Amino acid sequence: MAKATPDLSYCGREVRKYDNDRFLTCLFASAERRESLFALYAFNLEIAKTREVVTEPVLGQMRLQFWRDGLDKIYEGGAVPKHAVMEPLAAAVREGGLSRALFDRLIDAREADLDDTPPANLSCLVNYAEVTGAPLVQLALEILGTKGPEAMEAGRQAGIGYALAGIVRAVPFHARQHRQLLPADRMAAHGAKQGDLFELRSTPELRPVVREVAEAARDHLAKARALRRSVPRAALPALLPAVLAGLHLDALAREDNDPFAARVLMPHPLRHAKLAWAALRGRF
Repeated sequence: MAKATPDLSYCGREVRKYDNDRFLTCLFASAERRESLFALYAFNLEIAKTREVVTEPVLGQMRLQFWRDGLDKIYEGGAVPKHAVMEPLAAAVREGGLSRALFDRLIDAREADLDDTPPANLSCLVNYAEVTGAPLVQLALEILGTKGPEAMEAGRQAGIGYALAGIVRAVPFHARQHRQLLPADRMAAHGAKQGDLFELRSTPELRPVVREVAEAARDHLAKARALRRSVPRAALPALLPAVLAGLHLDALAREDNDPFAARVLMPHPLRHAKLAWAALRGRF
């Protein structure tokens, strides 16, 4: 595994600080591809935090439009706006021939974040996980020079699984913002109360809701892994987040699917070693 250098780029520093899971996976990519991955993941950070940094939906729409306009410039070959992420992103797009449609899907998904209505059911949540997670993995695969249909499908499934695992991992974070991403129908079916959730109360009724989302995450991760033999080894850094998702889901299961359990909230103590071992074996 390559070591992180002390002179990380701005994008590298942002990803290391705010998306450490993906930062660790970038260290398994070749040096010539790593900066492009950092730029992609830093872009994702910029759009993903839109809901958190604006006070009105219209401001969020304006923020996202900035990225749409910037991508227009990138794909038209024009001068891109001066921005610490936009400029390296332009280099990544041009070097990797990255698909514009995947960027558009990510931005459109974050516009939907401006509406705090909880997903109606598990299918709606999976759809949300797909549009926020799958295109990111697929763009990372393109950066790594892997664009075959099997790899793209593995990326789609891994992206959904990782996003769903991230949603249950972020239950306390969203609850502090008075946001509920857990399916409304499953909350009602199990008698889980939004008020308890927003007060950060761990209740027996909440745990089966979390379990159902975790099971869906595992199902999509398993579908991605079933395609492993058809995926080139070069694609591995884009798919390694699945390893970390699995570790979190395992920790959650050991705590009886309590998203507020202290051990669930802590980073896995062996995640570096588990990631390195998976990479050595070519597994995700």
